[in-house]
Amino acid sequence: MTEGPLRDVLMVLATIGTGLIAGLFYAYACSVMLALRQVGDRVFIDVMQRINRAIQNGWFALSFVGAPLLTLVVLVLDLLAGRGIPVPVAAAFAFDLLWLGITFGANIPRNTMLERAGRADRITDPAAVRARFEGPWNRWHLLRTLASVAAFAAMCWALVQ
Repeated sequence: MTEGPLRDVLMVLATIGTGLIAGLFYAYACSVMLALRQVGDRVFIDVMQRINRAIQNGWFALSFVGAPLLTLVVLVLDLLAGRGIPVPVAAAFAFDLLWLGITFGANIPRNTMLERAGRADRITDPAAVRARFEGPWNRWHLLRTLASVAAFAAMCWALVQ
């Protein structure tokens, strides 16, 4: 496979991966978290703990790590080919770094805090645990959702150029 077709395949794969992440974050923002808002504290904690454990799987990791990595590879290929930096791909990568930073700096620490609180049925004050988690997690999640959707939009823009 020559450089042009290889780059094109990598662009499509990076765009698909970016879209999968944006779609996952969007689904949480507009359905999962809205549904969980309606349940009791112990149910909320139990379900979020289960989701946080379940999402740590290979299929999720493939797009979570793969999308930004493939986007970076496309940038490097363009630089090595002497084409310079394609603005939409660079923008997508910058947005990838933003949602990754939010995930590792805000959402994962809150997930860890929730896990360390213990089993939902054994927490003395589940309302307090939920209050420390839910509002901040949702605010940061909304920002990473917007960043991931922006990354996806930039990758789509790059595909049509």
